[in-house]
Amino acid sequence: MVHQYKLNDYNIVLDTCSGSVHAVDEVAYDIIEMFETGSKDEIVQTILEKYKDRPDVTEEEILLCIEDIQALVEGDRLFTKDEYENLAYDFKNNSNVIKALCLHVAHTCNLNCSYCFARQGQYQGERALMTFEVGKQALDFLIAHSGNRVNLEVDFFGGEPLMVWDTIKQLVAYAREQEPIHNKKFRFTLTTNGMLINDDVIKFSNREIHNVVLSLDGRKEVHDHLRKTVGGEGSYETILPKFKRFVEKRGGQGYYMRGTFTHNNVDFTNDIFHMADMGFKELSMEPVVCDPSDPYALTEEDLPKLFEQYEILAKEMVRRKKAGNGFEFYHYILDLENGPCVYKRITGCGSGTEYMAVTPWGELFPCHQFVGDDKYSLGNVWDGVKNVEVQDEFRHCNAYAREDCRNCWAKMYCSGGCAANAYHATGSIQGIYEYGCRLFKKRIECAIMMKVAESSEE
Repeated sequence: MVHQYKLNDYNIVLDTCSGSVHAVDEVAYDIIEMFETGSKDEIVQTILEKYKDRPDVTEEEILLCIEDIQALVEGDRLFTKDEYENLAYDFKNNSNVIKALCLHVAHTCNLNCSYCFARQGQYQGERALMTFEVGKQALDFLIAHSGNRVNLEVDFFGGEPLMVWDTIKQLVAYAREQEPIHNKKFRFTLTTNGMLINDDVIKFSNREIHNVVLSLDGRKEVHDHLRKTVGGEGSYETILPKFKRFVEKRGGQGYYMRGTFTHNNVDFTNDIFHMADMGFKELSMEPVVCDPSDPYALTEEDLPKLFEQYEILAKEMVRRKKAGNGFEFYHYILDLENGPCVYKRITGCGSGTEYMAVTPWGELFPCHQFVGDDKYSLGNVWDGVKNVEVQDEFRHCNAYAREDCRNCWAKMYCSGGCAANAYHATGSIQGIYEYGCRLFKKRIECAIMMKVAESSEE
């Protein structure tokens, strides 16, 4: 399968199954487009007619180009056969190893963000804080079900996890004690709105937390519109100096500024540039996922504007990198040479199988976006997974499980998409969240273009 597109004056050809990217001239671009359906004579005649005003486009040059394309085909660099479908099911069916947990240490929050999928941290249930005993059992559960895997991941999540900071420190200390005993290494992450960041949080995080996600939506008026305190005040002025100090003390590494854009700010690149201009260099901006009836929900009419914004962002990032003041955007980070293995590409995040969320009460769910939905309760950290039928559903989530994904050029980059988004959009984890798919494909096109631009400068 081949995907062709034009962006930023580049003619780009992506071979889906090999991952090969080709930046070609217009003639080669057109020949590749006809290569599988037209005969050699048909291709020659069509190209000669289209470029009849160009004396450099001769029959001889066209035939040489066809030979080069054929060599790429024979070298499995173009029109490569898809041989991964059977592996997509075998990988997950043969694995019972859990490698990561999302610990919901706080089902409560000190902000009242309008678009919060967690309903201000309550997840449609009661407010609660995880005790050390529950968290300890969760870590024991992870160790016991991690098989021979050495590297384990734990994300402290909420609500607002800093509301139970002492428990987090206790859990990290316990995990460090267990590492030499069980030959494990823990990698911790933390997601915070920043309201409770202080010197102790900064110092401990710099020592023990591998990556910290800091929630900031960008410009003050955009951020404060939806991210308010429980008293109805904007939170921008409170958290911004805390974030600046945190990032400075962290040496500008091991963090992400994560924002959410909505119908209210489809010009979200201005929010990204706002954060970059303040010195934040590790950035992420996610599209809101919510009920279509919500006033801030993204609409069909927003899509062309959003596509344009992603292109504006990619071109500006190329320009800034050349100027020596570049920054990273999470969705544009793409390693075309040493990227994710085939297993990861076709099976996805591992929610419900390799990765699970744990509530303050120790209940297990496939991921944080399923928490509170009784249908997707898997079990608990004491008794393990009991709802094997639901877990088997997740074992079949991959890049080939959905017909629309099976024939999609981007499947090796999204791995079939987010099961939670599919469920909330269609009522089934085997569905697709079409709006999100369209945004994802635009982001991948932009990310690949940036790699092409980078290689053209070498």
